[in-house]
Amino acid sequence: MSDSFERIKRRDSAPALLFEIGSAGRSAFSWPGDEGKGAIDLSPELLREDIPGFPELGELEVLRHFTRLSRLNYAIEGEFYPLGSCTMKYNPKLNEVVARLPGFSLVHPSAPVSLLQGALELLYDLERMLAEVTGMDCATLQPAAGAQGELTGLMMIRAYLEKQGDRRKKIIVPDTAHGTNPASSSLCGYQVIQITSNDEGRIEASKVAEVMNGDVAALMVTNPNTLGIFEREIQDICQVVHSKGGLVYLDGANLNALMGIAKPGHMGVDVLHINLHKTFSTPHGGGGPGAGPVAVKQDLDNFLPSPRILKLKDGFSLAENRPDSVGRVHSFFGNFGILVRAYAYIISLGGDGLSDASQMALLNASYLRKKLKDAYFLPYCQPCMHECVFTDRLQQKHGVHTLDIAKRLLDYGFHPPTIYFPLVVPGALMIEPTETESRETLDAFAEAMLSIAREARENPEIVRQAPHLTPVGRLDEARAARRPVLRWEPTTQPKKAEG
Repeated sequence: MSDSFERIKRRDSAPALLFEIGSAGRSAFSWPGDEGKGAIDLSPELLREDIPGFPELGELEVLRHFTRLSRLNYAIEGEFYPLGSCTMKYNPKLNEVVARLPGFSLVHPSAPVSLLQGALELLYDLERMLAEVTGMDCATLQPAAGAQGELTGLMMIRAYLEKQGDRRKKIIVPDTAHGTNPASSSLCGYQVIQITSNDEGRIEASKVAEVMNGDVAALMVTNPNTLGIFEREIQDICQVVHSKGGLVYLDGANLNALMGIAKPGHMGVDVLHINLHKTFSTPHGGGGPGAGPVAVKQDLDNFLPSPRILKLKDGFSLAENRPDSVGRVHSFFGNFGILVRAYAYIISLGGDGLSDASQMALLNASYLRKKLKDAYFLPYCQPCMHECVFTDRLQQKHGVHTLDIAKRLLDYGFHPPTIYFPLVVPGALMIEPTETESRETLDAFAEAMLSIAREARENPEIVRQAPHLTPVGRLDEARAARRPVLRWEPTTQPKKAEG
């Protein structure tokens, strides 16, 4: 093993644990009280006995501890975040400022409609904006995320068909669709028929025609698909589905490749959801919150969730009495703060700005694809859209796999891309740079990836044992998930007194 590897293997000594520092009587807090009269008395039920071994620390030690923890969090404000399919782009702070305006942040959801006119106007306008961007006729803002948007869309499709006395049982889902599509179909009571993509990573209208019949309610398609490839036959595919009385559902999670350039409604799509927390400026990650509005063609308007916002001559009202509606899918008006951010994003960019954002997302993904295509295997040699997918096939010759590459990237200061997805690509590395990254950032990321490819050839052990420079090294991930250590315990027990 080389000296350089030994040097990098030696992790910087981690800071001492809180339990290993401090001393008895040290404190970072003083109870408020009159000068010289000591602490405020608390009733006994609010007190507890001393915790054996609990650290006693000064204010500076506590401050350094929490500051150090904050630096361990990974965020787009700090570094490049190239998770494919997740669109972890920078969210302009202007939108945060708007969402925090008192008229938005302090509005009470149970206030009477007469006091919600400004909020309702924003929501009404956002519905129209999203319908315009997608080429649809109307929209609901209620769903809290993409998966709930999917379920809502399928519920509307089912209600629409059953209104006509047509109880269909199946949904077609391509192998390049998002992973939540089969789950949403099953939750809605449908059986899933999977069709496979061709050698170009696309689905063919002829393949859809083979399985499309009077028992299929809808086709769920992702476009661009999870390989980052545009479905060229999308209009022919929609025509095949419509000819048999079915509907076409588009997973709009990848709208960052289309907005301002192409409209799904013009392609023949009947229903789609939009991940606002991906495309339209919402802090993304950490479990939410998100928003997954659903846009539909006019035929499905009556089935949208209630209440609907109506614009009248003297203001806005809410329509609750809608017998064909699938009902509420979220309390009040959805995640309102997220919707405000999306509204601010759209009006600040305008139509030309949205188009520019999409084109930059396409350019950045194509740039990384070009930079890395000789070092990492490209399973499909088609032009990519907003994301590109590689595999570890070339690195496998040296015993290095996708997980190793992802772990090694941490040593270079980058968050890994999405790995092992889409499932149709074994050992996938799915990279989405988004439109908000500069060429310098992309070059630095590409150089890190190229350096790892060289290490895989020349010194694969350094990649297989990564990460080396993070506070925690390579974990047994299955064991960590099943048996997490959630509390600190001393590694050595005190000796019992003799005698």
